Amino acid sequence: MMIIGCDLHTRYQQIAMLDTDSGELTERRLEHENGEARAFYAALTGPVRVGIEATGHTQWFEAMLAEMGHELWVGDAAQMRASVVRKQKTDTRDAAHALDLLVKNRFPRIWRPSWEERDLRQLVWHRQKLVWMRGAVKNQLHALAMGQGVCRKQKLFTAKGRQELEGLALGPWAQNRKERGAQPTTFPLTARHKADNLY
Repeated sequence: MMIIGCDLHTRYQQIAMLDTDSGELTERRLEHENGEARAFYAALTGPVRVGIEATGHTQWFEAMLAEMGHELWVGDAAQMRASVVRKQKTDTRDAAHALDLLVKNRFPRIWRPSWEERDLRQLVWHRQKLVWMRGAVKNQLHALAMGQGVCRKQKLFTAKGRQELEGLALGPWAQNRKERGAQPTTFPLTARHKADNLY
């Protein structure tokens, strides 16, 4: 069996691998973008267990290992760090530490939701983002109206309030900001708008 402690980064990973049959220990760095990591894992035969610290942006790595039939364990980051005797961190030490925890059956494995559950969470998170964006746009329109002495709170977004908002006499950029807030998809975001923070 191959047991691999992996310190996973965005562009590369550092691994410490133990072949339990021969006792051979391998340490190396694998690049992601050039396909080196994929080629390395694809060449491994027999049971393979990989341990990583819980971190973000691991979906591609999890999917790749699952495709190859390798087992992935994700560890509690706080518990893994707390169990390190020497606090000086390097990629090589982190990978070796993950391997040591795996070999000694002390790896603090955490539960991972299924792919379907994670995809549903993306939908919920996207919905939450849209709600925040809607609130931000409403706040901007409220600020423009109050700057003209019009304070209607939620009534600003009724049919009557919308007519009142449309009738406000504003300067050119304030008018543009109001129109972009009211109809965000009909106005292209130009470099000038970005520079003036008119999003």
